[in-house]
Amino acid sequence: MYQLKRVESEKDWKNFINLPWTIYSKNPHWVPPLKIAVKDLLNVKKNPFFQHALMHPVIAYNEAGRCVGRIAGIIDENHNEFHKEKTAFFGFFESIDDQNLANLLFQEVENWAKSKGMTLIRGPMNPSTNHECGLLVEGFEDSPTVMNTYNPPYYAKLVETWGLTKSKDLIAYDIDSRKVKFSEKLMAQSEKLRQTGSVTFRTIDMKNFEAEVELILGIYNDAWEENWGFVPMTPDEFRHMAKDMKPIVDPELLLIAMVKGVPAGFALTLPDVNQAIKKIKNGKLFPSGLLKLLWHTKGPGKKKTINRCRILTLGIKKDYRAYGIGPLLYVEFLKRGPDNGYPVGEASWILEDNIPMNKAIQHMGGEKTKVYRVYDRPIMSV
Repeated sequence: MYQLKRVESEKDWKNFINLPWTIYSKNPHWVPPLKIAVKDLLNVKKNPFFQHALMHPVIAYNEAGRCVGRIAGIIDENHNEFHKEKTAFFGFFESIDDQNLANLLFQEVENWAKSKGMTLIRGPMNPSTNHECGLLVEGFEDSPTVMNTYNPPYYAKLVETWGLTKSKDLIAYDIDSRKVKFSEKLMAQSEKLRQTGSVTFRTIDMKNFEAEVELILGIYNDAWEENWGFVPMTPDEFRHMAKDMKPIVDPELLLIAMVKGVPAGFALTLPDVNQAIKKIKNGKLFPSGLLKLLWHTKGPGKKKTINRCRILTLGIKKDYRAYGIGPLLYVEFLKRGPDNGYPVGEASWILEDNIPMNKAIQHMGGEKTKVYRVYDRPIMSV
């Protein structure tokens, strides 16, 4: 009924990238990805991630020769070395609502992973936790923010029926600066640190962007080392991602926390450019897409189009966590956001078992709006 084919030809890659337009053509909440960005992400020769990772991309055709499904198996050698695992990820999964097709796609990844000596399937990862990851299982009524996933509700059924089970939930919260609440204790702590000058915040220096990226990489790999699913990014990977982010970074919202003059933490908030990208229905920057994007991000339409942001990453070096810098960064953002045209921010994602951070955001008045789920399945030895 279906034919699976490893993606190798230019035609197959085109079909692999274009399939989402078939799946989501009538979904008002889907944000079409920029095709140029997807090609860059999947380019095994140019994306530094693939200096330490393997990918097995597969596409499915029906009897009429129409593309109806896709998936990629991914083995990240750095992840397996760091976590002492033999895990293969699945990612870039898309499928029509047909369990038989989904089973074929997942089984193909498992067979490939088993041939490579892996013992566990985990996903979705596109292609790792440092990129888009998780299957949306709650919050289908809103479009995803920048660098977050979206999928039809039936995907969970396809995934779980094949035998994948929940590994971890990733939570997204909306924080409205007009409704936010700060505890008296937090505000007193913030004011005390501000007056003593022991903790200060500065924005990124865009004129010295490359040097700032190196500084932030050092903080990132130290701060996130103990987090579930974390894999240290190589310098090449981090620079590659920073280069992609640079055009959309708002310098006022990329903060570096200083403790007595020493960089101790950072937090990255990005304008939700998905609100602008959504206007580019075909995912092509040329010939007219770039003009639309510039209009909605840089031109007079900016304030009316992009009015929210995503608090993407917040990390504090281990040696400085006793200062309570994390909540203070949220206080700082919720002062700066509205001043720069972003009254609402999405904090995502937060691990479900990160109790202190979940409680802190809830106490501020954060509203849980989305849940992304990561699944596991052991690979059978026989």
